[in-house]
Amino acid sequence: MTAPRGRMAILGAGIMGASLALMMARRGYAVSLFDKESEPMVCASRWNEGKIHLGYLYGNDPSLLTARHLLSGGLCFGRLVSELIGSNLEAHTTFSEDLYLVHRNSVVAVEALGAIFERVDVLVRSHADATSYLADVSAARSNRLSKTELADVTNSDQIVGGFQVPERSVNTRWVADRLCAVLRSEPNTSLRMAAKVLSAQPVDGIDGKWRVAVAGEKSEAFDIVVNCLWEGRLAVDRTAGIEPVHGWSHRYRLCLFGRTRQPVDVPCAVVALGPFGDIKNYNGRNFYLSWYPSGLLAESGELSIETPQALDADARERFIGDVRATLTRLVPSVSSMFDDAEELEVRGGFVFAQGRGSLSDPKATIHRRDQFGVNRLGNYISVDTGKYSTAPWLADRLRQICGIE
Repeated sequence: MTAPRGRMAILGAGIMGASLALMMARRGYAVSLFDKESEPMVCASRWNEGKIHLGYLYGNDPSLLTARHLLSGGLCFGRLVSELIGSNLEAHTTFSEDLYLVHRNSVVAVEALGAIFERVDVLVRSHADATSYLADVSAARSNRLSKTELADVTNSDQIVGGFQVPERSVNTRWVADRLCAVLRSEPNTSLRMAAKVLSAQPVDGIDGKWRVAVAGEKSEAFDIVVNCLWEGRLAVDRTAGIEPVHGWSHRYRLCLFGRTRQPVDVPCAVVALGPFGDIKNYNGRNFYLSWYPSGLLAESGELSIETPQALDADARERFIGDVRATLTRLVPSVSSMFDDAEELEVRGGFVFAQGRGSLSDPKATIHRRDQFGVNRLGNYISVDTGKYSTAPWLADRLRQICGIE
């Protein structure tokens, strides 16, 4: 391991930590990547829908601050990840644009949502990186579904309108596998797995070395420490001397991942806007399904949150049944995924947000994501990733902040 720039500790081996580790190791840092799990990328960064946000999901933020903050990261996600893993993402990206199916109980009415979408369209088309998205969105436009088009997707009276928007998603399991493989082959990266980080504290002043304490191990000093933890970030920040900003929330959600024996024709759809669900069909055979009320196992505004107890066999079957029944009532073609499934996995992950409240409450701050980013105390840096889709962009921004080309 050669380290002309020094030693860096990165706390958390999700997509944020993994992306940053590769970028910094390739530029001369000796990187130690810590995680409490036995492998990198096994939690929320592996088990989520992989939506690469352009801002449409946050249609309850009429200021468009969330859309603006998410957009740059979403547009360059494909390019940055391709550079990191040495592979093109095209074959592992959803092949159709998302449908937003507006629920009768949406926190934003159909007409108002359409007006917000038109404003997001302008942001997307005018962005300098519009051609760099997973598909060229330089001429992107959201389109209201006609009655006939909507009827082709749903016959439910709970769906009162629909839009087609230019967002895509990636198969997060494939991305996770590739990032893990590249991390293991990077000579300047040391994987410190099964290592629960307890604290980070300055050795002799915040602008010098910082010491990282790990449960059951001797503490070590590093030139730079970057906290990329997800549900555990705030507790470590407090040991470092960074007091969390009030208003955060932790949630733990279950989702369903599966594979069919043969391709099925099911749209990628979001039931909008509120505590509803998603359908992702990545390549005809690999899919993701969620229904928020069934999958939400825990939520808290405390500094940290414990992982909920795993479902037993009966609870697992009830969860699968709930997701199938609810989504099939709204999008009948979903039943074909279940009918032809050769694999069904119930998986969960944490969601951290600098916002809180119920998704059914239009005034809740959880409907915004414009407060994520970087907080620095000398040579200790804390990163609120925001969304999966913004992690590689934030890693690249950190590289630039550190003055590294």
